[in-house]
Amino acid sequence: MELTYNVSDESQLNDIALELLNKFDLKLYLFYGKMGVGKTTFIKKFCDKLGVKDIVSSPTFSIINQYKSMSEIDVFHFDFYRTTCKEEIYDIGYEEYIYSSSYCFIEWSERLMDLLPTNYIKIEMFLDDNKRTIKVKKVIK
Repeated sequence: MELTYNVSDESQLNDIALELLNKFDLKLYLFYGKMGVGKTTFIKKFCDKLGVKDIVSSPTFSIINQYKSMSEIDVFHFDFYRTTCKEEIYDIGYEEYIYSSSYCFIEWSERLMDLLPTNYIKIEMFLDDNKRTIKVKKVIK
């Protein structure tokens, strides 16, 4: 099953994030798209819906940000854009996060595809003429 959303206004991302959180039982979300397409913005909407009380920002330099939700659950936000080798990914202990029961939102996940679990939510984002297209697919291997 693949869902497609045509987004003309950023405020629509709130409803889409809530819909996806309610629709899927998986907590691993992989985001794909060119730089500037809005991956971090969309992840902020997911975090809002999960009740994250921390400031959500891109972990471009830190690779991972950990947030607490209102219910005290952990939410992890990864950005692997600046990683250059798998050793860096191993060094942060990615498995501890990815295989936990916490929500994990990953930008630039193509850098670690062969290191990921087989089940996840794939979110592809495209930007054309200031309109976003978001394609969502539950991947079960």
